[in-house]
Amino acid sequence: MPPRTDHRSPPSSWPRKILRVAIGAALISVGCGGAGSSSTAGSGGQSGDGGDTGGSPAGGSPGNGGATGAGGATGAGGATATGEGGSSSTGGATGNGGATGTGGAAGAGSGGTGTGGVTGTGGLPGTGGKGGSGTGGTTGTGGATGTGGTTGTGGATGTGGATGTGGTTGTGGATGAGGAAGATGALIHNDLFWKDTSGTPIYSQGGGVFSFNGTYYWYGVKYNGAVTYAANTKKNSDTTFVAVTCYSSTDLVTWKHENDVLTTASLGANVDSGTWIGRMGVVYNATTKKYVLISQYQGGPAGTGELFATSDTPTGTFAFDHVQAVVTNVANTTTGDQTIFTDDDGKSYLICSSSSGRSNLYVAPVHASDSLSIDAATRIFGGAGREGNTMFKYNGMYYFCSSDLHGWNASHSYYIAASNIIGPYGAEGVIGNTDNDFSHVSQTGFFITVKGTAGTTVIFAGDRWSDFAGNGLGYNEWCPLTFSGTTPTMASLSEWSLSAAAGTWSVGPDNNYALNPSFEADRVAMTQPAGWTTTTTTGGGGVTPYTNVSGGHTGNWSWQLTSTGAYQATLNQAVTALPNGTYTLSVWAKSTGGQTTANLYATGYGGAEKDASLTKAMTGFTQVMITGIAVTNGTCQIGVTTTAAANQSVTLDDFTFVRTGS
Repeated sequence: MPPRTDHRSPPSSWPRKILRVAIGAALISVGCGGAGSSSTAGSGGQSGDGGDTGGSPAGGSPGNGGATGAGGATGAGGATATGEGGSSSTGGATGNGGATGTGGAAGAGSGGTGTGGVTGTGGLPGTGGKGGSGTGGTTGTGGATGTGGTTGTGGATGTGGATGTGGTTGTGGATGAGGAAGATGALIHNDLFWKDTSGTPIYSQGGGVFSFNGTYYWYGVKYNGAVTYAANTKKNSDTTFVAVTCYSSTDLVTWKHENDVLTTASLGANVDSGTWIGRMGVVYNATTKKYVLISQYQGGPAGTGELFATSDTPTGTFAFDHVQAVVTNVANTTTGDQTIFTDDDGKSYLICSSSSGRSNLYVAPVHASDSLSIDAATRIFGGAGREGNTMFKYNGMYYFCSSDLHGWNASHSYYIAASNIIGPYGAEGVIGNTDNDFSHVSQTGFFITVKGTAGTTVIFAGDRWSDFAGNGLGYNEWCPLTFSGTTPTMASLSEWSLSAAAGTWSVGPDNNYALNPSFEADRVAMTQPAGWTTTTTTGGGGVTPYTNVSGGHTGNWSWQLTSTGAYQATLNQAVTALPNGTYTLSVWAKSTGGQTTANLYATGYGGAEKDASLTKAMTGFTQVMITGIAVTNGTCQIGVTTTAAANQSVTLDDFTFVRTGS
């Protein structure tokens, strides 16, 4: 059953997409927990008749983590420790870099002498990167004590320490709602392929992270197509099941591959080349003392339904038990996208839609005595078709979340909320900010509720099905949520820091503040990209002088300004809620050259407009940048404008707008 190709039509009868997890938590409240623990939601489910396309595996080629610098690691209110220079990062612990030649450490409570070097990104799985010994500049001689950033929601920006002789000024880091500016924590890098502790790509989709006996276990599916895409970044349709993988972690950032816990070999006669397996979770049953894997299973020798497999340990080989063909009360008898959610009281539930049309949403208990069946479901909502179904709990409210029927592509994210898990649920809303770049170019996968000593952070763990949609780099896109009362908003970030123990987060030092920077949120031809505005004062022959075009510097799309007649056109994004400081703007561009004007620009930031010309002919994508943009009012307008003759063009991709100094 081939995946759907027209993502604007009703879904077909092939499985949808899967998910991945991985962020630090002191206590995870979503998904399947072990005895005495809570955990994350598992991943969503496959499409049934009229449903959406199936899922892709995670993993891929190394990320671009920076070199380990020789400076001092930033402490949260503590003294700066001297870091070591430059070995290659392979997904180890974060924080072995440091600011170059800092007089006072960024956001630290007291100043310390930095030894130079480039800041290392440390240990997010997949950041990897080429290391090199940082010798940096002259050693700073101390400097004034940095003021740091306070822990808590919307903490003030840490100012670092004053410049020491021969050293550079330390910076506290960007302020993030829900996290302290300059706070320490493990860096989470979106828009990259991730790796495990051995440097091997992580292949895990359609599962979740679950806490058993103080250790976190990440289960998900490895598909053939993920390996292929990570190697060549060319989309494919190879959803062939390879294995359910298991990774372990004590910090939810650094992941060790433990085992392939369910494989074609262990399934034996219960799997063939046409079998879909995905969207699973794992629960621990205290009565039977068994770990039970529950997965969507379609078109296999054992039929279609919910697959159950058991193991005595969380990392052991799970033995096939049976397939439950019918979930009582679910229309069409089988599920659409699904996840596993474990409540604070240890009870687990299947969160799903109906398979055909996806217009009915359900909560169904996992059978308490042995966890080897799904009890009768309760229909909690009906309306437009939804997929990527998942749940989290925050401040006593249950949030059932889902996406549009967009096939492998990105979507804004919906939610309904209730004080009781079986309802009644309120009216459907859209998670704030997910319209601006379609949930950081992803689909609802699962959520992780991180409860710490200083706060609670809910993490949106989005699926980017780049292997099957070709829409950029990376499979795992995780972003924190903030709340205004009971209304959630997603902070779309390319890099951010999470303190699992504290339950707080902050914006990462190299975060890209431009939204939808690679134009991958827009899955079909558009003249108005998500997160951007386009304007024109003239358009030759009535042709709109801007659109997305196939083929980018990375991913599936780029943006082009051109027309068959003389034209003027502008692409603009208003970037708001910026921490004041110095920024660099860049874009990868191609140009025919010869335009009257064609400029990359930054304006409205509290200083004079800065421009970089694009009128020179560039036949291949070339990076053009503007440095020294000193934002003093928390905002900046960025974009490209051109006045040109007929058929002269500028093609744009991969914008970045990054804070480079205080």
